[in-house]
Amino acid sequence: MDYIKKLSLLLGTETKNIFFRLVFFSIFVSVVEAIGISAIMPFIDIATNFETIQTNQYYQWVFIFFGFDSEVNFVIIFGLVLIGFYVFRGAVNLLHINMVSHFSQNIYTEITEKVFNTYLLMPYQVFTSKNSSRLNKTIIVESSLISSIAHSFLIMVTEVFIVIFLYTLMLIVNWETALIFTLLFLVKLFLLKSTVFLKIKEFGKAREKMQAKIYEILNRAFGDFKQIKLQEVSKLQNTKNDFHATVSEYSETTAKYMFLESLPRVVLETSAFSLIVLFMTVLLYLNESSVMHILPTLSLFVLALYRILPSISRIINGYNTLMYKHESINIISEELRIIQENLGHRAIEFNKKIELKGVSFSYREELILDNINLTIRKGEKIAFVGGSGSGKSTLVNLIIGLLRQNQGEISIDGVVLNESNLQNWRSQIGYIPQQIYLFDGTVAENVCSGRELDENFLIKVLKQANIFDFLQSVQGVDTLVGEGGIQLSGGQKQRIAIARALYGKSNILILDEATGALDAETENEVMDEIYQISENETLVIIAHRLSTIRKCNRVFEIKDNNIYFKEKYSN
Repeated sequence: MDYIKKLSLLLGTETKNIFFRLVFFSIFVSVVEAIGISAIMPFIDIATNFETIQTNQYYQWVFIFFGFDSEVNFVIIFGLVLIGFYVFRGAVNLLHINMVSHFSQNIYTEITEKVFNTYLLMPYQVFTSKNSSRLNKTIIVESSLISSIAHSFLIMVTEVFIVIFLYTLMLIVNWETALIFTLLFLVKLFLLKSTVFLKIKEFGKAREKMQAKIYEILNRAFGDFKQIKLQEVSKLQNTKNDFHATVSEYSETTAKYMFLESLPRVVLETSAFSLIVLFMTVLLYLNESSVMHILPTLSLFVLALYRILPSISRIINGYNTLMYKHESINIISEELRIIQENLGHRAIEFNKKIELKGVSFSYREELILDNINLTIRKGEKIAFVGGSGSGKSTLVNLIIGLLRQNQGEISIDGVVLNESNLQNWRSQIGYIPQQIYLFDGTVAENVCSGRELDENFLIKVLKQANIFDFLQSVQGVDTLVGEGGIQLSGGQKQRIAIARALYGKSNILILDEATGALDAETENEVMDEIYQISENETLVIIAHRLSTIRKCNRVFEIKDNNIYFKEKYSN
């Protein structure tokens, strides 16, 4: 029940209201199912013995009330009504299946959006500590398993009430026989719970770990495919072996789960129908005559069991699904508790300067920057240099608002950056990293990057980035770049990134070692274009090469957790 409570907390109010309405509808479906089974007994009773119509007070009342003139007509009309009821029963069941299916998929949509939105709102510092393959797995796999759990639970509700209603009917008709079946089922269920169900729960935990590992292997392989291709045969074989071992173990675990999932149904059905045959055999032996006098009762038990057994099987399968996939509920619940930023949309103007006063930053109790004081004027070109791990990128991330300082304050034209205006400030940043991310789409899609397409402005920024002429020689703005920009050269990818930054109408351009992967000639071309584009804009550069920062107004070196002004910089 703890898992059900957690699942309830994951759902919105409207979804829970729909869920409870579906529960009541599931109970109604159960009633219809029970009536459908119980109606067989009186029909067989009167169809095999017309005298019962006159001797049974209920049959006789119906016969007289509706004015039947013969027993045959009574039985025929009863049969036609029963057929009509079964058609109605079928329609109700189809409606129920349709509603439950749509509801479970709506849960998938709701949970997936919640997790995705939570990830989007997590602080950048939290994101850097996450494994991207696990984030993807949570959204794609675990969220879908939540919908499967909800679907199984609703089916369980329906089947539980079907079992309750039919079992009650069996008790009313012949309580001794019903109790014998009950004792048998309880013994079987106890044995299954102490063996099969526990094993399925273990397989569920193993399933989550193995799926996570599969995603990690795929991320490593496709995330740096060039390195994979350049590996020695032995190292490449290690990757293949690792993937083979993990997938094989996952497949084996799934196969065992599928077997154990079917085992209870086979065991219970075998036991129940064997007991019916044994029951009839014992009656024949004791009475040494036909069992025609108990045929209606026997028919009811056969039909009831024929319907109850699949219900019990579905209940057990639903329980097994909950046990096998229960880790999804824990994972989603945990992920939705990730710290989220609560940022306002207050506008902030950058017309004069950015000021850092006494800014310090620590990460995991390690001091990265200590008491930084810095002023960046509007339109100024400045550079940060320093050794690897000195804190250059950290300082830039503080300036653009991706990280938050532990001490001190950062202000824009005298207005302190805080939760009320941070989102607006970030939107004014044009960020160009060394590793350019381009998705498998057109140039236009990559430059707009989810923003509304303005074709005239798009062409303008592509011209500013000095790549429009090249695009005209291929498919223009509809040129496909390939995943990761594989169809483009390094310089072309950088120019696409520049165009993307300009398309955001940024007030400040950030180059985070943006040309470090380019050759000297291409770097000079790209940097000349950037200096020209940002002639009247603020430019902040993180770089190692002198050629990159030759036109900067000021150069600062980051070392020993602090910042130092340098008039010149050399490699």
